This record gives sequence, structure tokens and C-alpha cells, in this order.
Amino acid sequence: MHKLSIDTTLNYSPNFTINKRKAKNIKFIVFHYTGMKKEIDAINLLTDQKSKVSCHYFIKKNGEILTIVPDLYISWHAGVSSWKRFNSINRNSIGIEISNPGHDFKYKKFSTKQVNSILKLSTFLIKKYKIKSNFILGHSDIAPDRKKDPGEKFPWKYFSKNKIGYWHSLRKKKLLKTRNQTVTQLDKDKFFKNLHKIGYPKKIYLNKNKYQKLLTTSFQRRFRQELVNGIIDQECLLISKNLLKS
Repeated sequence: MHKLSIDTTLNYSPNFTINKRKAKNIKFIVFHYTGMKKEIDAINLLTDQKSKVSCHYFIKKNGEILTIVPDLYISWHAGVSSWKRFNSINRNSIGIEISNPGHDFKYKKFSTKQVNSILKLSTFLIKKYKIKSNFILGHSDIAPDRKKDPGEKFPWKYFSKNKIGYWHSLRKKKLLKTRNQTVTQLDKDKFFKNLHKIGYPKKIYLNKNKYQKLLTTSFQRRFRQELVNGIIDQECLLISKNLLKS
């Protein structure tokens, strides 16, 4: 029997799919930032029936965790999205919104209290639903054509050390030697092939060059956070190869 080891405050939203799903169908955790100036406005939006958006959990600046939609109901957080063979990620995921103004409103580091709450909540969910490390994602991973969150300030490397998500095993010194080194067209093709094997979406109806730049940027926000420029270099290629071995 599973029991949360941390307290959550109930702040339910009417925005969810009425039919319950089975626990075994929960495969993903998806992290978001709110992308709004005021925390209370984000909470109000997620609990307003007119907005048609929601999440399962909301983590406030002070680390308090709100339960917005119970786990076994489908919340409306991911939108048009995919990862590996899964489409419409809402059906199979737990959505966690984290209070942060995002890139449009002076993007900030996530607070220590938020990071600690994410760690506790995620550890519980991973254990309860047996979620795989490569199915713990950001919104920009599953919708790279539309989303930037949770962004490059989200501490993915730290979380991976605590068995939340995963990270490459390459040393920084080795990576820095390959940063900004140019790649051939063949290298670029290999890079995108690697990204699709990792799980990034293929079927996006955008101009190919535009989408590939967005896809590269999304990858960098997750796995090469020090330099996010949408440009493929030897470092990006090396990281993508290494992740396939994880």
C-alpha cells in the first residue's frame, strides 16, 4: 500500500476527463512551469472551468504542493504531444506544474524548496507507478514545436543523480572540447535519428528546417543547458549518442 510521505493541499480543478484510468496506464511524469507573472493567477487558471487546462500537482514558490486533479483522472496539461510510440500524452501521464514566470517574464531559477518538493513527490510517483527514467520529461520534450518549459534552469542533472529522469555519462572536460565544433550534413542526420530513437517526436507539420531548429533547442534545454542556441555541434551529437547507451 502506497502513502504519500509529504503533505499536499487539495485545490481541485473541474478540468479533467471523467472516466478513470487504470494505474498501470500511468507511464510518464511531465514537468511544466506556469509561465505567468503571478502564482495566484496560475492557480486560478488551472482551476477555472473556462480555461480547459489543469494538472495533477502544483508546486508553489514556497515548496507547498497542491493536488489539482487526482492521479487516476486525466488532467489537461500536455496538449498535442508525443514520445516514442505514445501520442496524446495526457492519457498516460502525471502533469506537475511548477510556479515560475518562465521565459516571457524574467525566467528564474527554481527555488530550493521547490526542488526539494519535486524530489519528494517525484520519488513517490516513480515508485508507485513504476515509471521509467526515460519517461520523465519536460513539456518541451513532448511538444518541441510549441513549448519551452520547464526550461534550461530546471535541474535535470541533479534530479538524475536522485533517480529522477536520466542524464548522459560524459565528462564536462571532454564535452567542452567538442562545443561549437562544426558538423557535416551526415552528422546532422545522425543527430536527428538519435533524437527520434531517444523519443522526440517525428510527425510535426512544420517546415523541416524550422522544426529541426526547435527540436535541437528543446534537446539543449534538457541535456546541454549551458548553451541553448538551436545549433547542432559535435557536443550535441556526442551527448545524443551517449544517451542511447543509458
